[in-house]
Amino acid sequence: ASSRSQPCSMSFPQHSQQLKRAARLAPAPCRWNSGLPMNIGVLFVPQQEAWVVERMGKFHRILEPGLNFLIPLLDRIRYVQSLKEIVINVPEQSAVTLDNVTLQIDGVLYLRVMDPYKASYGVEDPEYAVTQLAQTTMRSELGKLSLDRVFRERESLNASIVDAINQASDCWGIRCLRYEIKDIHVPPRVKESMQMQVEAERRKRATVLESEGTRESAINVAEGQKQAQILASEAEKAEQINKAAGEANAMLVKARAKAEAIQLLAAALAQQHGNAAASLSVAEQYVNAFSKIAKDSNTVLLPANTGDVTNMVAQALGIYTTLTKPQAVKTQDEMPPAREDSHSSATEVLKAEQGSSS
Repeated sequence: ASSRSQPCSMSFPQHSQQLKRAARLAPAPCRWNSGLPMNIGVLFVPQQEAWVVERMGKFHRILEPGLNFLIPLLDRIRYVQSLKEIVINVPEQSAVTLDNVTLQIDGVLYLRVMDPYKASYGVEDPEYAVTQLAQTTMRSELGKLSLDRVFRERESLNASIVDAINQASDCWGIRCLRYEIKDIHVPPRVKESMQMQVEAERRKRATVLESEGTRESAINVAEGQKQAQILASEAEKAEQINKAAGEANAMLVKARAKAEAIQLLAAALAQQHGNAAASLSVAEQYVNAFSKIAKDSNTVLLPANTGDVTNMVAQALGIYTTLTKPQAVKTQDEMPPAREDSHSSATEVLKAEQGSSS
């Protein structure tokens, strides 16, 4: 009763560990020694199978798929080999890496029988032999790698195991096609440290990316300000050039208009009574300017004879006469009567204006 109660008191993790250990130590099931057909003389061999026949205990021949004839009692079907691809589950095993980390690892092995004779007589149990070879090769290959490289180089690790198995199983007539690692179990404390390392790496990447984003943002802002200043300076330059060109054109237009006005004025003065009309215009402008003297500011500078309008007009006419005297000398010989008429008419006009103003 006490022996029966012991398994009940065992905890569940310990029970599962014992089951795994028993599964690792249990040999692989044997396919070759089960279900051998009887020799009845006429046999039908299925497709993708090879039957090894012994005659009186010695190898005789291998039956091909289809119809075959054997001698009863003398011939015996000793082995039945399947030529299909075989999938073998490699039990979980423990292995130590280069940096002294213990891993629990299992895998799947894919192989095919290439030579039924070698597979029958080269090894006692081909599947068990290949499974043990895969486990030992896995342990030796893991001992050459560190923990980080185990996760990064799973493909190269699988290829190394396949090469090692093919070199050893060549004399068995079996070829390993591929080996795949299913699960890799890491100790809990190592797993926690790996998670902390991953989190630290993630934080580092986030910080680096954030700093790079800040730098790119600052560079973009500086480039934008630089382009804005360049465009503003170019716009100001273009504005100044356009303004200068406009002022130059305006000055040219004004100069041309003034030149044309001077030409028209000269032509008008050259006509009859032109000097008298010019004298009258100058007198009117002088009087208008004097009338506006006190409208712009409170400080006014007046001449001594402000009330003597006749004297001011005579003074303006004197200035104009002085300016036009050389031209008058030149044209005196040409138009003497017209000048006298102009002077007399100008004098009469001035007298009339003085009378009206008084």
